[in-house]
Amino acid sequence: MKLYAIVDIETTGGNASSGSITEIAVAIHNGKEVIEFYETLVRPNQYIPYFIQQLTGITNEMVAAAPAFDEVADTIYHLLKDKVFVAHNVGFDYSFVNAHLHVHGYKLNVPKLCTVKLSRKLMPGMNSYSLGKLCTEIGINHTARHRAGGDVQATAQLFSMLFEKANYTDFFAR
Repeated sequence: MKLYAIVDIETTGGNASSGSITEIAVAIHNGKEVIEFYETLVRPNQYIPYFIQQLTGITNEMVAAAPAFDEVADTIYHLLKDKVFVAHNVGFDYSFVNAHLHVHGYKLNVPKLCTVKLSRKLMPGMNSYSLGKLCTEIGINHTARHRAGGDVQATAQLFSMLFEKANYTDFFAR
């Protein structure tokens, strides 16, 4: 059975080479439902800019005692390996997670699916494909926006809807 790792991260900025992960959530999905869930704050070892703190609610004080990425890298790698990496705007999340895993000696080479692209293909004509607006439009309760756990739970619900709508086409078999 193919498993999907639905991932969301919060970061100190928009670039994987200069930014750090401040929070990560991973929901393991079997095509019907979430069967495992992991979430942790991550100490970024760099200052979280004020505008990021305002957006996410994650402060420097909150991450001060959190594990550094090297302390959770093995867990994250084992959650992701041999699965399809799924995210809303997969390029962003994958670039950060892959870069951080690589620094700590892990090579992540898994297929990727983007729920933004899937939504556009399977639900054309929506007003917006941003996670929050899309969830509102299709009736998904999206709490804790811009927090990894809340966003990954909303993305998992969206993924379940897309999976059902596609009726398990080859699109998901990749």
